[in-house]
Amino acid sequence: MYDEDSEGPKATFEIYKAEADSLYKQGGHRKALESYTMALELQENDKNCLVSRSKCYLKLGDMESALQDAEASLVEDKTFHKGIYQKAQALYYMGDFEMALVNYHRGQKLRPELPEFRLGIQKAQEAIDNSVGSPDKVKLTTEGDLSFFRTQDEKKMRKKTQGKGHAQAVLSSKKGSGQSSGSEKTVKHLLGELYGDRQYLEKLLKETNSNTEMDKSISSLVNEGLNFLDTCSDFWRQHKPMYTRWHDKIVRQEAGSTRIVPNEYIIQELEKIDAAQVEGRYKDALRRSRKCFSTVQTFTEEQVSNKMEVLANLYSCIGNAYLERGSYEKAYDNFKADLDMGTQHDIEEAVSRGLDNLGRVHARSGEFDKAIEVWERKLPLSKSALETSWLNHEIGRCYLELNKYSVAKEFGESSLKAAVEAKEIMWQLQATVLIAQAEVKQGNAQSAHATFQKALDLSIKQGDKSAGAAIRKALDEIHSKIVAGNTDPSSIEGKDQENKVVKKADLKNPGEKDTGKKLEENEIKKKVIAS
Repeated sequence: MYDEDSEGPKATFEIYKAEADSLYKQGGHRKALESYTMALELQENDKNCLVSRSKCYLKLGDMESALQDAEASLVEDKTFHKGIYQKAQALYYMGDFEMALVNYHRGQKLRPELPEFRLGIQKAQEAIDNSVGSPDKVKLTTEGDLSFFRTQDEKKMRKKTQGKGHAQAVLSSKKGSGQSSGSEKTVKHLLGELYGDRQYLEKLLKETNSNTEMDKSISSLVNEGLNFLDTCSDFWRQHKPMYTRWHDKIVRQEAGSTRIVPNEYIIQELEKIDAAQVEGRYKDALRRSRKCFSTVQTFTEEQVSNKMEVLANLYSCIGNAYLERGSYEKAYDNFKADLDMGTQHDIEEAVSRGLDNLGRVHARSGEFDKAIEVWERKLPLSKSALETSWLNHEIGRCYLELNKYSVAKEFGESSLKAAVEAKEIMWQLQATVLIAQAEVKQGNAQSAHATFQKALDLSIKQGDKSAGAAIRKALDEIHSKIVAGNTDPSSIEGKDQENKVVKKADLKNPGEKDTGKKLEENEIKKKVIAS
């Protein structure tokens, strides 16, 4: 790297981000934060980098900055699920459990297949219940537990007495507090290893007077430390009941040296699997998916309440890895297992996901009639106009491959109608291109020319230059044939040119690789299905 005043080249955004990612994984959160900040100076609106820096802030205890970065990652894309999750996490650790719960629910609606949102909902709801209690079980009486108010009074007393005789202040605050040995045991359990630090600070405070500036400074720092530990114990008491903490401890002991906490392990592994898939590391994704599947099988349903959902999702992950590696039979078997488990245990998202993936296997294998059969089974399960648009488009593409042009056009029109309803320009573009291609095959040159022109307008509106360039070439081909008076479908547009239009226009289409779709577009497909 070079100094700011030097004339040498500076590192690129990718270098800074890669360095930050490596530092974060090694636990160097502060140094990672600095590298993420350098990267964001080069690309200030990069949403993934903002989320990563937010995680660093969260690790370092700067909740406000963590929340700011999480919210910044959502400015341009309100449906960015990683940003939504990070915002929920920041709110949760700030103690704003209600707003955290809202964001966990929002994320689950977008990406129901991700377990972290379900776990977030559970822990946020539990924290709210622990904070305010259940209306059915709690009755306010004059004989209730007042320890919470005593704790608040102690905190206020510490703040008021700073600069006085701190040892006396602590003693006076404990007089009449009536803390039982039971409550002290609770604090000890909640603080764990930090309980010894709390005892040391209390002893130090007793031995410190306020005769000198040095003593005052020490007392002030000690009080800050005690206030921090009190805040920690209050927070942990709220967000995680004692029985859950003991359960986690038992699970760690049973797991041996690996110290696996089931839910934490599952979330971490699914994130790594997802990252491997997105980056094209399919072998790594397959290895992790299979290992995670075997591990989850050893957990009881008491440890993982949604065990069947997790296993079904892992079948899908394994199937995706096999599919991208060209092992269609193995991919089919795992997608079928996902579907069967969803049907058996009434997991709607697994059924929907399984049908989607089985259709993809058939389409990629060239079994278009089977793909149509599977996707038509999924159509009634569609939860949004956007998902309906995608499904109709995929079915229409299969009919086009089977030379059933009239039916392909009908599904293209259905896709377009749903895309207009969803106000989604990208899918309006995809559907319009499909309709134009069907018209070309039917020999309707004039109609195809007009439809491609509409597609061109949509590509301009969408800002998709590559699709626009391909559509212009198709328009030129059709126009030249119309001028020449040749309306033979086979001569209007050659097969190579048609494929170019499909592949260029479908750059953002979250579906089959064989129809111009790419792996990174799977994220879009998941959003379509989840919404």
